[in-house]
Amino acid sequence: MATTDPYQRDFDEQPDESIPADECPECDGRLATDGGETRCTDCGLVVEACRLDRRGPRTFDDDTDRRRTGAPITEARHDRGLSTEIGHTTDANGNQLSDRKQRQLARLRREHTRAKWRSKAERNLAHGCTEIARMVGALGLDHQHREQASALFRSAQNEELLHVRSIEAFAAAAVYAVCRCTTATRTLGEVAAVAQVDRDRVANAYAVCNDDLGLLAPPQRPREYLPGLASAMDVPTETESQARSLAERAWDAEASIGTHPAGFAAGCLAVACRDHGVDITQLDLAAAADVSPVTVRDHRDTVAANRAAWAR
Repeated sequence: MATTDPYQRDFDEQPDESIPADECPECDGRLATDGGETRCTDCGLVVEACRLDRRGPRTFDDDTDRRRTGAPITEARHDRGLSTEIGHTTDANGNQLSDRKQRQLARLRREHTRAKWRSKAERNLAHGCTEIARMVGALGLDHQHREQASALFRSAQNEELLHVRSIEAFAAAAVYAVCRCTTATRTLGEVAAVAQVDRDRVANAYAVCNDDLGLLAPPQRPREYLPGLASAMDVPTETESQARSLAERAWDAEASIGTHPAGFAAGCLAVACRDHGVDITQLDLAAAADVSPVTVRDHRDTVAANRAAWAR
């Protein structure tokens, strides 16, 4: 099969050979493609957006065939989006319904709501999916993360891990587990802040999911937390770039393995701010990284003492 484009390129569509395909043209960071959008994982620059319209076939006034295949199957709903929704005041053509028909639809909606769940397990699954949707929206995550978290919550329920345990805790643990397994950098404190349970219960539910479901959560790199910390502290770009370089050298030297990734990133940013004369306090940096000031100070001293050895 040919790998070239089936059409002739114009003069403004020639690929730029001077820019590597896997590096950001602004900060030389790593590029990631998600949902047709290519962006930098360090600075957030959108290199290429999705150019295809995936909203489905368009409908014109003169079309006689208006059949559709329906919405795609989704894991974000307990019935995977296959349930029927009964309307209120208008029919499928947009015509106003009579009062008698509206009262009939109201009775049908009531009976449909009563028969919506076949068991208590489906009701719990619906409640967990609703909690996941709320937390995903509060954390600013994508629809893909919601799908993965809902699928993980469904797997935990099928393995009977929710027995005598909190549904809200496992919903928050599913969201945090997806953040750990993907490029979304959210700390446990950030997830627990939008959850309806405390941090200890979320950590306990995540530990149960990690042990019984065998989650393939890779170790988090400190450089992934630097863009959020730099944005929260409003530091210059060159300061963030130096902190990223320190975090990468520490990762290559295996000095940051086993440490708190956000705390180590805060320590690298503190060293970079001190070198560039940026006024920043350990208390504010610790609050942004969701760690204690002692953690920031210890990692700052470690980075400052070993930066010369890591450069070799």
